[in-house]
Amino acid sequence: MFIRKIGIDLGTTNTVVYVPGRGFVINEPTIVALSLPSNNVLAVGREAKDMIGRTPGDIAAYRPLKDGVVADYYITRAMLKYFIGKAVGRWNAIKPDVVISTPAGVTMTERRAVTNAAREAGAKNAYVVREPLLAALGAGITINSSSGNMIVNMGGGTSEVAVISLGGIVAWSSLRVAGNKFDQAIIDYVKKKYAVSIGEQTAEAAKIAIGGAIPLKEKREFQIRGRDLISGLPKDLTLSSNEIADALNPLLIDIVASVQSVFNETPPELVADVMEKGIILSGGSAGLRDIDEFFKRLLGVPTYVAEESILCVAKGSGIILEHLDVYKRTLLQKR
Repeated sequence: MFIRKIGIDLGTTNTVVYVPGRGFVINEPTIVALSLPSNNVLAVGREAKDMIGRTPGDIAAYRPLKDGVVADYYITRAMLKYFIGKAVGRWNAIKPDVVISTPAGVTMTERRAVTNAAREAGAKNAYVVREPLLAALGAGITINSSSGNMIVNMGGGTSEVAVISLGGIVAWSSLRVAGNKFDQAIIDYVKKKYAVSIGEQTAEAAKIAIGGAIPLKEKREFQIRGRDLISGLPKDLTLSSNEIADALNPLLIDIVASVQSVFNETPPELVADVMEKGIILSGGSAGLRDIDEFFKRLLGVPTYVAEESILCVAKGSGIILEHLDVYKRTLLQKR
């Protein structure tokens, strides 16, 4: 079977690829490993992530996207070529149409960089769609209704808040605070409190294992290993879930403030709709324990985490791909 359409959730941290009829075929880190100084691609995705913090001087692991947008065009193109080629297979003779997610605040120059990179990587046509719309579709929201819905999509590089009605975004905010900043906050917390340096993979592992938005009476614990900044020797530590909640609290408050700013720009009728339906959380960072309760306490609005929140954007791209003619005029911008 020839693959004619592909949906790509091009995230700062992870890239998810959807193919109609086959479902999610790729879910790998958005990382590329290069050999220096020739800049040849050695590995992409999961294999490249395993190299972070472990590479010799002649190998470098890069994240080609920064805060959801292309930071290195050529590495992004190489990565897209790998993912598109892996999705369609070696013997697929037809160039596929590709739908790619971009942040709501992406500029025309950044949008053009994504579409050009996709076409040079093997796409016939490349369409970009703003992430909140895709996340809302993937979360099961009927975006074409006249009723207002609020989606908060928290990925690796950005947290995007949007109120959607009649197939469009009425008010939105894009904040460069999300999963990667969460990891850095844990690194900084451990360094400040324990004088121990840990890597981003260790911080991410602790966040996934015991991370939560609210301190708990029955706290969880997680063993980590880092380098003592005083002695320079390896050191073992036990981190608690409440310590991670303390480390992440300032960043979560920033996201809540972003939601408040969107409410301030939203027409009262749509605010009433959101109050009735609640706020929907999507994206990988929405997997943080009790994050819905955190939002509810600070905003006073019912909050729900979407099912399979990390896949919402990719699911939305799949819905668009399966109804491409319907959504092409209203949602897609071809360049």
